[in-house]
Amino acid sequence: MAATADYDAPRRPVTEIDEDSLEELQARRGTSQSPVADLDAGEEVDGFALPGPEPLDEELSVAVVPILADEFRCAKCFLVHHRSQLVRRRDNTAVCRECA
Repeated sequence: MAATADYDAPRRPVTEIDEDSLEELQARRGTSQSPVADLDAGEEVDGFALPGPEPLDEELSVAVVPILADEFRCAKCFLVHHRSQLVRRRDNTAVCRECA
């Protein structure tokens, strides 16, 4: 079982911290983790690929269809809904049932 820590106990005074020698500080730094990634002998850094779909070299184009006569755009969520979802507020703004 781990020993309990007394968080109310006084910490090291600043004078003790300032008295640490350069050798002690460098030794503490040397024990920390290395920022360089550990690579196997066969791995290459240049061949690293991000997970997910491959990037496409072609442009994607989408045909934009204007709002039809029986549709409206909600003033709150900005989605296009069928007119059956329309609820008008007192200030005469078009809001869908979900946002009302």
